[in-house]
Amino acid sequence: MKKNNKILTSFILILLVAFTFNSCSDEFLDNTKEFTIDSENYFNSEDDYYKALVGAYDLLQATYVNVMLGEIASDNTLCGGESATDVIGFQQIDDMIHTSVNSNLRDIWNWMFAGVNRANYILEFQNKTDFDGKNIIIAEARFLRAYYHFELVKWFGGIPLKGDARFQLGDEKSIPRATVAEVYASIEADLQYAINNLSYISPQIGRANRGSAQALLGKAYLYQDKFSEAASVLESLINNGPYDLVTDYNTIFEHSGENGIESVFEVQYTDVEGAGFGCLQCSEGNVAVGFNGIRNYNGPEFDSGFSFNIPVQEVYDAFEAGDTRRDVAILDINTWATSTGATFTEGFEHTGFYNRKYIARKGDLNTGDPNLTNPNNYRSIRFADVLLMAAEALNRGAISDTRAQQYINRVRRRAFGDTNHDITTTGATLTQSIYDERRLELVGEGHRFFDLVRTGNGTLITGFSPNKNELFPIPIEEIQFSNGNWNQNLGY
Repeated sequence: MKKNNKILTSFILILLVAFTFNSCSDEFLDNTKEFTIDSENYFNSEDDYYKALVGAYDLLQATYVNVMLGEIASDNTLCGGESATDVIGFQQIDDMIHTSVNSNLRDIWNWMFAGVNRANYILEFQNKTDFDGKNIIIAEARFLRAYYHFELVKWFGGIPLKGDARFQLGDEKSIPRATVAEVYASIEADLQYAINNLSYISPQIGRANRGSAQALLGKAYLYQDKFSEAASVLESLINNGPYDLVTDYNTIFEHSGENGIESVFEVQYTDVEGAGFGCLQCSEGNVAVGFNGIRNYNGPEFDSGFSFNIPVQEVYDAFEAGDTRRDVAILDINTWATSTGATFTEGFEHTGFYNRKYIARKGDLNTGDPNLTNPNNYRSIRFADVLLMAAEALNRGAISDTRAQQYINRVRRRAFGDTNHDITTTGATLTQSIYDERRLELVGEGHRFFDLVRTGNGTLITGFSPNKNELFPIPIEEIQFSNGNWNQNLGY
């Protein structure tokens, strides 16, 4: 799945066929017939389990669209692109006029369930063959299932669950949508298993470990307002884990900063060819980087792109004077062009800003199409995020505003390089400070829409309709295939 020193890529094509998800073209499948395996007579060795685990990790790369839309749906960015009809599904979500007929929402549903099914494939056969260390592979499979389930529940609410078994054709007519509480219970159980069976040292760079599972569990608790549980697991991670803030915020999102001490979990990307615009989920590269890029750019440091997901003036102005994060997170393209002589074209809804964290850099070891195969990892869970989640849980759970202040101020002291900007307030005022800090620290990273929704602040988004837009619609095809078994989300 990644560069030479990371989790291996050798068997991805095998698994794309063996798991029969058929997300790519028939021609692709025809070209790989010789690699087809009998899935019911697999899992006869440690190597078989490992290959299947690689396949389960592979769908993480498709979460690029989740990240982009987590910003576009929020008040942080506008959709952008070339015109008002460029990727119409993105445009509709930006304007909060999306319906159940939306190919991009269908992609999220399909790709995340493909990830669930790959994890379930391992778990369905977890008892077939024994070997030393199998519990680690099972724990990682359960972490991945929890990760995909968490994406699905935060986007769509209750979803069908099938336990440790793959979904089969026809299940949509007989398996109901579980409740949100039931989905979270499954997530919690999977992550507790992962915590109990993994160490803080990953078997390979890029694979989940105990810290990854603790952080995701704390996040799942926070999304349910289980503040004492969230605080407990997140503070355990803070106090016992090997993570810390890097000194220089500017280094986090560069190639050299991947998988560093601040990275609790990263989605690994590489520049391996093998995708086209007809099968974006087949790319081993971070497709979002190309989408976010500067339109028709010619100049130093950056590569060109399609000018989607563009930050608005309001979020740029939200940074205080002296906050070193602003110019790392958001590129003021007009100022940059004036100082460097770079040229570019203004796209649709041009604001003058770009998501600098995730736009293509020159020299990023990209040997393929920079718009499809960019190797920039997605920093899914950073230690700064863990600190801010812990601060929120401690404050909103009325557990300890003092410790909440300590955690938020660790983040702010890096941002400003001093203690003069420490937060000293308590109660509801501290709560708002934590919300504001999450926005600034994590801008461009895909969390904002869900932070607004889970804290009851969705109406800050233009066009947001309460009691509707907290969730996205189940794709119309799924509702139709279920033959009345699944009800659509409220308002759609």
